[in-house]
Amino acid sequence: MTELKDTKIYYGAQNCHFESKGAYTGEVSIPMLKEIGCQYIIIGHSERRTYFFENDELINKKVRAVLGGGLKPILCIGETLKEREENKTFDVLKRQIEVGLNRIEADYCNKIVIAYEPIWAIGTGISAEPEQIQEAHSFIKKELVRIFGKRASLMIVLYGGSLTDENAESILSLNDVHGGLIGGASLKADIFLSIIDSATLIIEKK
Repeated sequence: MTELKDTKIYYGAQNCHFESKGAYTGEVSIPMLKEIGCQYIIIGHSERRTYFFENDELINKKVRAVLGGGLKPILCIGETLKEREENKTFDVLKRQIEVGLNRIEADYCNKIVIAYEPIWAIGTGISAEPEQIQEAHSFIKKELVRIFGKRASLMIVLYGGSLTDENAESILSLNDVHGGLIGGASLKADIFLSIIDSATLIIEKK
């Protein structure tokens, strides 16, 4: 893993098991990921919740295991289109945050990343409007403060959901958006580099 040595690029994984060892054929343990140089692990992605029936309680076990293993979890949260249409967005986000971060001390705030991914915008080419994203991120940050107090200011809140080179500047410029969790766009080098350029310009302006 020498390629990334002395760079600002870090390895991450898309999932893990909450047990460090045992007879869990097909699963990947946190010690295994740590051994190959991983620093971040995505937990609770909507596809894991939907296709593998991972609930908030299981996701919480994984988040606590990742922190216990000395790595940083990227906790994904977000509502379905039906939940948004029924005005349940904030209820869903509140539940996912409360349960997903249950029994976690405020001392870990600087090691936890939250990724807001409205499920109806993931891989669909339809991104949430900037106003919707800002509203959701503002709510998320208030909930984190309610749970962890002032330490919550150390937490990074990313946006994921059809973020492309065309909308990166408008989304990443929002006050409560700290970065992006890039999916499909990261597979196309020219588009991904364009997103990075947009983010760099925003950082330089600040």
